[in-house]
Amino acid sequence: MLLVDVLCCGVLTLCWIQLCVAPDVSGGQQLIQDQSPSVTDQKKKQTLAPAPGPDRAPCYVDDIFAALRESVGNSDELTASSFTLFGICRSPGISPGSVLHALSQKASTNQGSGLTVVHPTDVAVEEDDRGTLVLRLDLPPSPLLALTPVLLLVFENLLTGDDVQATFTSHSLQPNTQSACISGETRYILLTGEPSAEGDPRQNWRIGIETTSPDMKPNLKDFFTDEKSRSKINITPLLLVSGGTSPRPSSASSQTFSFLCELKRFLCEVLPQDQPHSPHIQLNSLLSSPPLSLGPSSSEAFLVGLMNSSSPTVFSFTGWSSAFSEHHGQLALSPALLEEVRRRLEHIGMQVVELIKEEAVGERSTERMERLKQLSELPTKEPAPGESQYRAFLLVKALQTVLQAYKLRVGLRTTRAETTTPGRASVCGLRSLTVSLEKYLVGPNTAVINNCRGSCAFPLVNTINHAVLLNSHIEGGNSDERAPCCVPVAYEALEVVDLNEDGAFLSVKPDVIAKECGCR
Repeated sequence: MLLVDVLCCGVLTLCWIQLCVAPDVSGGQQLIQDQSPSVTDQKKKQTLAPAPGPDRAPCYVDDIFAALRESVGNSDELTASSFTLFGICRSPGISPGSVLHALSQKASTNQGSGLTVVHPTDVAVEEDDRGTLVLRLDLPPSPLLALTPVLLLVFENLLTGDDVQATFTSHSLQPNTQSACISGETRYILLTGEPSAEGDPRQNWRIGIETTSPDMKPNLKDFFTDEKSRSKINITPLLLVSGGTSPRPSSASSQTFSFLCELKRFLCEVLPQDQPHSPHIQLNSLLSSPPLSLGPSSSEAFLVGLMNSSSPTVFSFTGWSSAFSEHHGQLALSPALLEEVRRRLEHIGMQVVELIKEEAVGERSTERMERLKQLSELPTKEPAPGESQYRAFLLVKALQTVLQAYKLRVGLRTTRAETTTPGRASVCGLRSLTVSLEKYLVGPNTAVINNCRGSCAFPLVNTINHAVLLNSHIEGGNSDERAPCCVPVAYEALEVVDLNEDGAFLSVKPDVIAKECGCR
């Protein structure tokens, strides 16, 4: 059965596009013959299987399309950083970026609607008898294989150590030998493939991977395999086909999916990413109120309360995989509330744009902001569709989260300055404490929960009668009792907007952020 999925996720992509590529041929390389699995099994020393996880991450393929789109700047030329990002070697006399430029144009056309995703049935990295790494792809039978493919290798982990120039050899590539220049900023590698002849049943690709410097061979292997386990690889295969029969849907639900993916990228880029040295905390381990659906049946009081809430908000994509390219979400706002959403979107949007300029965060942040505004635009002369209301409301809440995150950062700087003042460091008071949230959480992936530290000596800070009497009792010589402690006495909740295939749900995690300290 042919496995076809429009814009599904993955980290190793085959792109079919009718285009020309300048050859980059290195002499002296042994071509790897395409072989059946039975012959391959006899010659390999070790087979490494794909590592699970990244291909199920939300928006994975949409993120790849965004990287392709953004490789070309406003002047319709490849950006300087795109050569490094895509591992393109700069060679005199040829135009190695022509393939990337063509892919960028395809990905920019109607949100990549001309590209169809097909899943290879198997992928592995093998080490043959000569110690050469071999990438093996088993492809499903498909007439699409007769088109000119472009193989896009996407790596979850970046190269560590010295730069590597790698060569890829196979009869499945055209030209048979191609090069990539890999650095610590390279996440993608582009290779052009050989279209199969009509009626050719070949469905197995074997690509030899070598380095021009033998000393770099261990570094190359680390780049293609899981450096820690040595039993997994960090790539997952997909075939991206131009001119397929399953174009990306243009329904409102798919537009909302695109909006959420852009929102995810925007939040990842613009929010402060302070990484504390602590284990990732699962949000489902916290006490929580029952989740409330954000949809057409949501009451106006609930929506107004959510929009006016000062509680920190986290956007969670953990229950959502990119195997789904649509997201169903609608709201039915009253005219007055709809006008308030429109007003706040304009006002807060201007504040965030100024913040982006002041903080100099993310070179693409302003462009992403504009794209989000376009995807959530509310018409003024006709009733706004429920999907547009839904996207606009989420954008307001997300922009409020961005402003609040930077406001908290300024407050924490002030707190740190106060704690360094002589005489203040030892007094019971609020101190900053940042914890890590679960790995695939987006917006933000850390939480400032604060903590209380300091002395509760007389006169006690923000105390109660019990603590006063207890302190007097101990100072009278009764040292067997517990002395008053500096503890949180007031908290704020954490709001979690969970986005999944079924819609959006709000859950409130009470008593998460310490707001006030006292001696108890």
